[in-house]
Amino acid sequence: MARMHARRRGSSGSKRVYRDGPPEWVEMSAEEVEKKIIELYNEGYEPSMIGMILRDRYGIPSVRQVTGKKIQQILKEKGAEITLPEDLKALIKKAIKLRQHVAVHRKDYHNIRGLQLIEAKIWRLSNYYKEKGVLPANWKYDPEKLRIALTK
Repeated sequence: MARMHARRRGSSGSKRVYRDGPPEWVEMSAEEVEKKIIELYNEGYEPSMIGMILRDRYGIPSVRQVTGKKIQQILKEKGAEITLPEDLKALIKKAIKLRQHVAVHRKDYHNIRGLQLIEAKIWRLSNYYKEKGVLPANWKYDPEKLRIALTK
């Protein structure tokens, strides 16, 4: 399938090995992994970064294989409040940076177009999350309010 805002096609990649249980080399128990996830989240890491840290530093290829739950589920069970989904938050941060750039460089038409494309993705993704119940139905994309909220 083709990419959304480009004419080229997607690239294939390697697939994870299917496994029901944790691999033999994983030394941490499920409880230790959950404690480590909460510790990393409290340090300010996002769920995807937590997964990469667990993979690279602790040799845990998949949290789901060890604990039977995803990182998001573990965080919700432990009471961590996730206001915005991670992919939406990343797009909003990207749009905010691009808005600041475009405010200074008003004739940069390539980046103005890029901002339009990013904001279109934000609107589509927010509509999807509203339908799924992840975001409240009255949530709106307001760059100024979100800039203030995300910089806190």
